[in-house]
Amino acid sequence: MSEQMICADAVLGYEGNAVTEGLNFTVSEGDYLCILGENGSGKSTLIKAMLGLKSVMSGEIRYVGGFSSKEIGYLPQQTPVQRDFPASVREIVQSGCLARCGLRPFYSKQEKERCASAMRQLGIEELAGRCYRELSGGQQQRVLLARALCATSSMLLLDEPVTGLDPKAQLELYEMIAELNKKGITVIMVSHDIHMSVRYASHILHIGSNKQLFFGTCEEYVSSRIGQSFMLSEGGDENE
Repeated sequence: MSEQMICADAVLGYEGNAVTEGLNFTVSEGDYLCILGENGSGKSTLIKAMLGLKSVMSGEIRYVGGFSSKEIGYLPQQTPVQRDFPASVREIVQSGCLARCGLRPFYSKQEKERCASAMRQLGIEELAGRCYRELSGGQQQRVLLARALCATSSMLLLDEPVTGLDPKAQLELYEMIAELNKKGITVIMVSHDIHMSVRYASHILHIGSNKQLFFGTCEEYVSSRIGQSFMLSEGGDENE
């Protein structure tokens, strides 16, 4: 597998104050990386840096093999205002193609077909004409995932995508993301759910209060001291 992103000795922060440092990890084509860590550990700052919205204080985050941050499909956390957005499902999914349109004020036939394909993959074709704010939380997340798919065929960056969903909807979304990964899409997911992370991910990045605590395969994480300690603190075991 070819590498798509390299993070080397990165220090991230705001206004000259480091939030987290010593970030060293790589993301290769087809990986499924889960980023774990407590609130305030720098996960959101790292997301902004990976999207090219924030510069590193030192070190680097770079894309290789012709890949760029503009090719990432991003699914952010939703705010209450966004959940109440009065647009159709089709309109929201198609908006994932806006970056491809440039100055063109309409969607091309290929972009409309891309939108239809994304909705088919996520089983929301029959919702195309529905108003987004009338949907359940699980349906809304499928719509936003389809929107992210319209923006990329290579890499998805998902920020706590199951927050606020009931257990059934959470599992369905995890399964859909896993299927997309099996089809070759690289997945980077920020998560608080360690048990689902080790169930689905290929790699784990664990960030502490101000530094990287672990990066490696899921198997290595489960057998590591930090992994075992974190799983124990969250209760249960990874097979639940």
